[in-house]
Amino acid sequence: MGSADRTRRAAFRFDADLRDALALSAAVGVVGVSFGALAPAAGLTPLTTMAMSVLVFAGGAQLLVTGVLAAGGGLVAAVVAGLVLNLRHLPFGLALAGTIGRGPSRFLGAHVVTDESTAFVLARSGDPARARRAFWTLGTIKFACWQAGTALGLLLGASIPDPSVFGLDAAFPAALLAMLVPMLRRVDARRVGGAAAVVALVASPFAPAGVPVLAGLLGVGAAGRGRRVRRVLRSRSRVSGGGS
Repeated sequence: MGSADRTRRAAFRFDADLRDALALSAAVGVVGVSFGALAPAAGLTPLTTMAMSVLVFAGGAQLLVTGVLAAGGGLVAAVVAGLVLNLRHLPFGLALAGTIGRGPSRFLGAHVVTDESTAFVLARSGDPARARRAFWTLGTIKFACWQAGTALGLLLGASIPDPSVFGLDAAFPAALLAMLVPMLRRVDARRVGGAAAVVALVASPFAPAGVPVLAGLLGVGAAGRGRRVRRVLRSRSRVSGGGS
């Protein structure tokens, strides 16, 4: 393959990655509008809202904190719930460590690691150079769209007495559901999700806002339980069969 062909192919891939990054970032920006519009109803000032978007930059965690505060939950419960939700970024960071690179850029890269960027990069992991370029392209555009969406949401929220009339309050559960559904392909994940939902629902009438989300962590105890039971049963079956 000649250098001209390689250049054309690289340009085609960049155009495709840029198009995908723009589309994905636009969708993220819409969620940012919902966050910006709902944050004041939870008692957050515009400055605090923008600071959270810049410094935290985690849509699910920001919406969760806002939802807990809006429901009357305490600040501690809201922050702990957000931190727990963001624990998933630890394996994301390990998966993308080689793509982000070393040096000061790693700190900036770690800040824009999200669910979308992880999937975006892993889909292009066969080409390290392309994966790195795709990561920074998506990270930069998505960060800008999230800030713009938050700012626009603040402006809209100031002019709309009740944001829930336009369905903006549905952004939080919809965003979390969108992140959850792809994880439910494994049996263990469905077991944990179901157990966590049951625990949270049972705790909701009795616990303060935000605490049922934390109580749902008990659902982790259901992980692998069915697999261990099956192994024990198979083991007993082999022992019983061998002795007969």
